[in-house]
Amino acid sequence: MSAFDEKIQPAQRIHDFKPYFFADLNRRIQTLKAQGMDVIRLDAGSPDLPPPDFIIQRLIESASRADAHGYASSGGSAAFRRAVSTYYRQRFGVELNPESEVLALIGAKEGVFHLSQALLNPGDVALVPDPGYPVYSAGGRIAGAEIYPMRLRAEQGWLPRLDDIPPEAARRAKILWLNYPNNPTGAAATMDFFAQAVAFARQWGVLIAHDAPYMEVGFDGYRAPSLLQVDGAKDVAVEFNSLSKTANMAGWRVGMVVGNAQVIRLLAIYKSQVDSAGFLPIEEAAASALMGDLSWIHARNRIYQQRRDLAVDSLQACGFNVEKPHAAIYVWARLPGGYGDDMRFCARLLEHCGVSITPGSIYGGGGQGYVRLSLCTPEERISTAMQRVRDFLSANKNGEDTL
Repeated sequence: MSAFDEKIQPAQRIHDFKPYFFADLNRRIQTLKAQGMDVIRLDAGSPDLPPPDFIIQRLIESASRADAHGYASSGGSAAFRRAVSTYYRQRFGVELNPESEVLALIGAKEGVFHLSQALLNPGDVALVPDPGYPVYSAGGRIAGAEIYPMRLRAEQGWLPRLDDIPPEAARRAKILWLNYPNNPTGAAATMDFFAQAVAFARQWGVLIAHDAPYMEVGFDGYRAPSLLQVDGAKDVAVEFNSLSKTANMAGWRVGMVVGNAQVIRLLAIYKSQVDSAGFLPIEEAAASALMGDLSWIHARNRIYQQRRDLAVDSLQACGFNVEKPHAAIYVWARLPGGYGDDMRFCARLLEHCGVSITPGSIYGGGGQGYVRLSLCTPEERISTAMQRVRDFLSANKNGEDTL
């Protein structure tokens, strides 16, 4: 090994990290497609439906201006922050100061990760749902913090039992991560639970970081609340949101974090060292999305609901243990009897049938034996995928031993 190779080794804080699951999955799928396989993707939550025309038109108009291509304002334009504030007031009855309680993000994911870097020190504890979005744990580990997994269980509605957190962990905790409507389970939280979380945060001096990008995706008449609707929540909480799922703008990379002004300020300082803000025309289009007529979302959600019903009914017929979620864009299902290794099941299903679903284990130990299906695929493709799953299970009647 050369002197260069000896020195250029990963930093200790990322030494044990593997590539993000979906990055590796994309490479595997591209290889299979190059070999001629028809792959149906039910894995990533990337909306296949476009934003409505008025949002796209605003982007075109904004990008056509000669003065729209320089660096944008750090933390987001004043117009975007006002739009976020107006949206929260009209949708949730929550008052936000656009100057101090709203911060623009280049997609919510970067804000979720950066919050851990801005606040956590080695020895701090991050309370993380299990199963849960992997970035909560990854961000904490890279910051040098300890991760305390809060096990989510079906019989508890996939809500953490905050009273079960040991006092020692609660005392050292700095961030409590929540995510409702939930990824990967599709679970919804009640205002009573949010009130309990705020009381817990006050008791132990913990910041609640509520990751809530799915609040505008609801079924059967369900509309998700905001954590900030709890009295005094802004004293102990911030909430992440984005246009990715709200307005089908995942690739545009525009989101926001709102709430506690002190935390917003610290995150803004950190981000000022990392990025130079988003593209102004995208922020202007996002502001139009938030301020415009949101009635189109109802029709979009009906499409997701039809896909949900098809997927759930098909999986139940195949022996999966699954219930219909009331929100988000995922179906969370326990593998049929005879199958327990979700990583192996998903790998074989992809290789043999060209159906890509997500193993529950990537969301933590609480996801073992489960799989997640995304609803971001046209109904006819979901139907074909479900037939392939039926054929796969029929060909492996003895369960995991024959995979």
